Amino acid sequence: MFNPALLLSAALLAVLAGVRPAAAADWPQWRGPTRDGISAETNWSAVWPAGGPALRWKFSAGTGCVAVSVSQGRVFTLGNRAETDTVYALDEKTGAVRWQHSYACPLAANMFEGGPGATPTVDGERVYTLSRAGHLLCLRADTGQVLWSKKLTGDLGGKRPTWGYAGSPLVLGKRLLLDVGAPGAATMALDKLTGQVLWKNGAEPAGYGTLTTFDFNGRTCLAAFNGAGLAVRDVNDGRELARFPWKTSYDVNAATPIVAGDKIFISSGYNRGAALLQLGAGGLRALWEHKKMRNHFNSCVLWQGHLYGFDESTLTCLEFATGAVRWQQEGLGKGALMLADGKLVIQAEQGHLVVAAAAPAAYRELARAKVLSGRCWVVPVLANGAVYCKNNAGELVCLDVSGK
Repeated sequence: MFNPALLLSAALLAVLAGVRPAAAADWPQWRGPTRDGISAETNWSAVWPAGGPALRWKFSAGTGCVAVSVSQGRVFTLGNRAETDTVYALDEKTGAVRWQHSYACPLAANMFEGGPGATPTVDGERVYTLSRAGHLLCLRADTGQVLWSKKLTGDLGGKRPTWGYAGSPLVLGKRLLLDVGAPGAATMALDKLTGQVLWKNGAEPAGYGTLTTFDFNGRTCLAAFNGAGLAVRDVNDGRELARFPWKTSYDVNAATPIVAGDKIFISSGYNRGAALLQLGAGGLRALWEHKKMRNHFNSCVLWQGHLYGFDESTLTCLEFATGAVRWQQEGLGKGALMLADGKLVIQAEQGHLVVAAAAPAAYRELARAKVLSGRCWVVPVLANGAVYCKNNAGELVCLDVSGK
């Protein structure tokens, strides 16, 4: 439960300790601390020099669509070179390699560059990573020591989807939650400290998105957007509470569901479209459904009653309650975005970093700079006054947007 007194005490301790101010924020997992693609950070600026934000450092991680996680002075990511995946922990200030861990893994370039696609999840002293082939690792965040490992397709019986596993591991309490796609174990909960199975349930094929949790009627629930559609489960035992079939070509349900109260938004590409579902005692029912928001692989964000995301190659703003289109903007390709301080932080497919107002009246661009070459499907990350942009070839740039 939210406790203002505890928040005040934490802020006072931070000031006394001389650590980062509250306006800065780590980004320790996929979609950030609150798993919604929205940052609380305010100490950044969209006012840049003519050439764009200053480059703090750059790094070549190897092929893959893995975004970064930022936690306690470290930047975590993965890449593939010569059929070998490598997990990197980089120094947040300099980009120097603090540690790295490698293992054999196929590149699996099938109609795209290949390489890993799941973003590392940092939970205190541990970091969890997942390869496209299903290598699940728990490593020490400070040294890279492997604490335990599992193979989703061997140890856990999972069936690898066509383009490989791409959902990021999700930690909740003592549980590590995964979309595995195994018979009788579509979704699994493992003990995060040991890797032992706590529960398993479902028979659906794995999708490509990341699980998310939410509270409903005093119960913590898990939303799994897998290859068959949306499944809602009790996070304590995996028991299914509701389901909504959502068949997409090639089982490509890749975007993370967005939950607001008893409403759940889902979206897929391949001309499938989007729907707003309502969860009730009778299960899930559609409030609206259309093809005006087709998230091919990157998720929307929900801000002040409106959804912002990519309808295939068109940046689009939708009214959450009705699905009505408020505006559309061409020219950014199959991009990706997050939100901070009421602004959209966008990485365009062609390598431009763009900042735009998150407002339903009209698309209003605030800043733009060319920061990468090649194809860019990776979600940008804003953390502690820096924006991290990465392309599919694994070229990573850390850009100073602190406004200093």
